[in-house]
Amino acid sequence: MDHSIAYLIELSNDKIVKKTLKIAPAFLGPLENLRLNESRINNKVNDHLADFYQKLSDVIKRYDQVLLYGPTHAKTELFNQLKEDIHFDEIKIDVQPADIMTDNEQEAFVKKYFEM
Repeated sequence: MDHSIAYLIELSNDKIVKKTLKIAPAFLGPLENLRLNESRINNKVNDHLADFYQKLSDVIKRYDQVLLYGPTHAKTELFNQLKEDIHFDEIKIDVQPADIMTDNEQEAFVKKYFEM
């Protein structure tokens, strides 16, 4: 996952179900064209990211065990947000660093993790 896309891989009875959750950029045009001050820009970006994390949180609530992985800090930001919410106390959530991977590499990474 990163700050704009999450690949959701579900392992169930040796079957893999994959979905993608994306968000559009916070700004569709160049920032120079916007008449916003820095604070308003930061607020818009933060609100946009909070919406993305909320959508991911809604998905995560359905599982007992979740692995967050990816090349950016997004996984850790989401994890920190989830551990502050009591709705996630009973869900085992782990965070693993990972480079950018192909679809097959992601499937292998997730399978290997959950075989442990």
